[in-house]
Amino acid sequence: MAKSPGLRLVESPIPEIQPNECLVHVRATGICGSDVHFWKHGQIGDAVVNNDNGLGHESAGVILKVGKDVTRFQPGDKVAIECGIPCSKATCYHCRTGQYNACPESVFFSTPPHNGTLRRYHAHPEAWLHPIPDNVSFEEGALLEPLTVALAGIDRAGLCLGDSLVICGAGPIGLVTLLAANAAGAEPIVITDLDESRLAKAKDLVPRVKAVQTSRDETAKDLGERIVQTLGQEAKLVLECTGVESSIHAGIYSTRFGGSVFVIGVGKTFQTIPFMHLSFREIDLRFQFRYHDIYPKAISLVAAGIIDMKPLVSHRFALEDGVKAFEAASNPASGAIKVQILDC
Repeated sequence: MAKSPGLRLVESPIPEIQPNECLVHVRATGICGSDVHFWKHGQIGDAVVNNDNGLGHESAGVILKVGKDVTRFQPGDKVAIECGIPCSKATCYHCRTGQYNACPESVFFSTPPHNGTLRRYHAHPEAWLHPIPDNVSFEEGALLEPLTVALAGIDRAGLCLGDSLVICGAGPIGLVTLLAANAAGAEPIVITDLDESRLAKAKDLVPRVKAVQTSRDETAKDLGERIVQTLGQEAKLVLECTGVESSIHAGIYSTRFGGSVFVIGVGKTFQTIPFMHLSFREIDLRFQFRYHDIYPKAISLVAAGIIDMKPLVSHRFALEDGVKAFEAASNPASGAIKVQILDC
């Protein structure tokens, strides 16, 4: 396992843009759990921090300059930054079939060895910038990235009106997933977490949601039974937003025959599963890797007021205080939900 790298603020030159790129003044960037994980542990799966590596991939800003081949934008336009850049070659099966998140040559800013967007100025290809309307703030624009993760999970899991749902984890992704599932008409909904304050936040966001506070001393089977009792039935769908092995197990034990457990969270490289329980109950266990073709949908839902993510931002820091921002994001005692770094 890689050693935990240090975290520091550095000065860098304003990047030169290519003909198909725009220079963006990044106005808001959220700190993702993966950013903290790279800082604390130095790797996620096969992605290993071997050298200096800039973090951040939840960003929005304003265009300052456009390359000579850019046709869709001009200086002054507000944009959200989609950070996964596929090769887009006609010979790439995944790009050709629309699954560009699986492109083996993709560049994902903030994933080693590619620097992230947590910087004042960032050069980005025109094709992977999304216009955001005036009624969507830069903070909301930065929150679009975790919203795309939630929407991709809901789409792939096939959530329908009236589906009984369990959301494991009331962190940022779990809460965004709750907002999206509420908009999609899931009913009833249970959300779980160790942290009582996060469950209270979930109730503030969606008052009808039922909360289950978990305990490290409780077995996954017992927790699964308690989830079912609170839900009033076994779940048709579980959206697992932590990646924690015990939480995945509890989600599995709360799922009905023929139901699905859909893992959105990022966890340990190797984990065990209750294999025969899944088999005897025909429970589908599925996973998600990022997203594709979701940003326009996310922008329209936020712009229309169908999903309101503004209450998720709990802490705000200036770019110069980025290290303090990461300390708050990684410390449970801070009570942070979503920490954002802003540059005016």
